[in-house]
Amino acid sequence: MKKFLAVIGIAAACLSFSTWIFHPDSDPIAIQPSKQRSGNAKAGYEYLTTGDYLRSGIPLSYFKMGFGKNSMNYLQRSGLNAEIPYDYTVVHAPNGEPVVAPNCMQCHAQVFDGKLIMGLGNSTIDFTHGEKLDPKNAASAERLLKNLDPKKYEAAEPFLRVVKGIGGQLHTEVRGVNTADRLAALLASHRDPQTFRWSDHALLPIPSEVVPSDVPAWWMLKKKNAMFYNGFGRGDFSRFLMASNLLTVNDTAESVEVDAHFNDVLAYINSIQPPPYPHPVNKILVRQGGILFVQHCSKCHGNYGSGGKYPNLLIPENEILTDSALFKSNYQSYQFVEWFNQSWFAMGDHPARLEPFNGYIAPPLDGIWITAPYLHNGSVPDLESLLNSEERPRYWARDFDNPEYDYDKLGWKYSKEDSARGTTVYNTTLPGYGNYGHTYGDKLSSKERKAIIEYLKTL
Repeated sequence: MKKFLAVIGIAAACLSFSTWIFHPDSDPIAIQPSKQRSGNAKAGYEYLTTGDYLRSGIPLSYFKMGFGKNSMNYLQRSGLNAEIPYDYTVVHAPNGEPVVAPNCMQCHAQVFDGKLIMGLGNSTIDFTHGEKLDPKNAASAERLLKNLDPKKYEAAEPFLRVVKGIGGQLHTEVRGVNTADRLAALLASHRDPQTFRWSDHALLPIPSEVVPSDVPAWWMLKKKNAMFYNGFGRGDFSRFLMASNLLTVNDTAESVEVDAHFNDVLAYINSIQPPPYPHPVNKILVRQGGILFVQHCSKCHGNYGSGGKYPNLLIPENEILTDSALFKSNYQSYQFVEWFNQSWFAMGDHPARLEPFNGYIAPPLDGIWITAPYLHNGSVPDLESLLNSEERPRYWARDFDNPEYDYDKLGWKYSKEDSARGTTVYNTTLPGYGNYGHTYGDKLSSKERKAIIEYLKTL
């Protein structure tokens, strides 16, 4: 169940709005800023970690029976939340019954070296077959609650209803990647765009493919003029962030209440700083790498330090040449873009919109040392192989139970495999999982690449 729910936080980042615009292959395009709401970062943190932006879930007593007591109170929460994992929150359903709902940290936080890093994309997530909440289990839970405790059933019903409707359609081929785009499409397909009323039958055609993505770090958002890997999230960012509300929302009146808090959530996200690299660096190499970075990388990824500037550039497909499945899905499934751009999200005083692009945005690189694996689909295990495409493994595996980080290559320690086996070996030959493109580092010498990596540790 946890793995299924983990995608909820990212789905908030997946739904968006806009007019339907096609951008053909061209030179890089600079994204212009959108007006954002201001807010209170402290209030945003509180709402993010204890708020009721989802108002249905598993009844608290049943959750405790299934999960037991959690001893690691990473968020230092009090009350009922003190014994609940950091990526869940105890809230009260409209009928007053306490339920446990997933929160945004399902996808936007990760335990790293024993510490919870807020805003770090969860790269250990598991949405493979057998690691999701099965609709049959949801139906069984529904029957049980109906017979034994009607009040608990009333509180859990909105959540169980959605799980029954879409739970069997979310999976990835390997562990470590996310189904955010898929979840966003499924939720939209079952809800009326103006009222958000749920339909047990899909109202829009749903594509069969599940396109994987890696979870970007939240601390990058403050520099960006658009959200998501293809930069198609324009307008009010808070609207995208609160779209996880679609999981259990009953109507847009509830969404209005939730929306009133997400300007504060955005303020908190904008306050997050990346964790500093924890080991000494070679200062001579850092200086050399900084010069090389300006010469070879800054045009797209920006300059850092005092007076640094991020250019917010969309890089077209014919230039970046990375796996195209993610951005192409926005064109091939245009009905979901239209749904968003005609929905409640695109209305009011601070609307949002979607503007798809035939390529990807070159992201800021703040805290890049801790954000492995790399590329938009998490197909490259470390920065050393990102900067040398010949070193990228076709099949690779990492230890999810006892993960180790390589502080020199900047990525998860992994083993090269001869073939795909099971769900823990990343298979770059699968559609959407390709590790090609972004070959700019190939022209550098091994010494130059080492210097750039040393510099990147300081960002």
